[in-house]
Amino acid sequence: MEQRNDHGMERGELHVISTGRQSSETLASIAEEIHDYVDVFHLREKAWSDREMVEAIEWLLAMGIPPEKIVVNHRIDVAHVTGVKGVQLAHHSIDVSTVRNAFGHLSIGCSVHSVKEAVSASEHGADYLLFGHIYPTSSKPGLAPRGLEGLRQVVRSASVPVIAIGGITPENTRETIQNGASGTAVLSGILLAEDPLEKAIAYKEELRRVAEDEQTI
Repeated sequence: MEQRNDHGMERGELHVISTGRQSSETLASIAEEIHDYVDVFHLREKAWSDREMVEAIEWLLAMGIPPEKIVVNHRIDVAHVTGVKGVQLAHHSIDVSTVRNAFGHLSIGCSVHSVKEAVSASEHGADYLLFGHIYPTSSKPGLAPRGLEGLRQVVRSASVPVIAIGGITPENTRETIQNGASGTAVLSGILLAEDPLEKAIAYKEELRRVAEDEQTI
């Protein structure tokens, strides 16, 4: 049986975030292959126009990805008009309380990088948080990771689920969950892998095993 928290999130969710390095067609093709093992797909494409974002969502839907699995980063209007699951807010986005009041039907995630940001977002209406980076990653060269201690502090301080991001691999997935994360988020580790399906299965299977182990404790 899946464990759920008060915000409806399953324990051990796998979020896959677009890399900004693939076309919408390529992304949709990979998503079709892996979506049985993925809980949420995030479209994080800063260079795409609103029209391109809508077209990408149309591609995903055409490939059989349910709208309740799709989250749009920052573009609240795109998330609203396309009827997808929700929006992921960044530090430069409209504040979460304003979005919550205007778009109460959307699931709202917030990307945070400190305890202060995590507490504020959770108190003002976020459904979940994305926190990182946890481990060293090539996408953040020269920037020290916030580590497992940072993750534990955010989990203790926030009143909503926390998804860990940054340098997550199947091998270190267990310790991120054991340190309080409700799930993990991955970009290139799946989408740019030689075999995305194999990688998606590896991540999801490790999340499943951790959840099962927790239930037996």
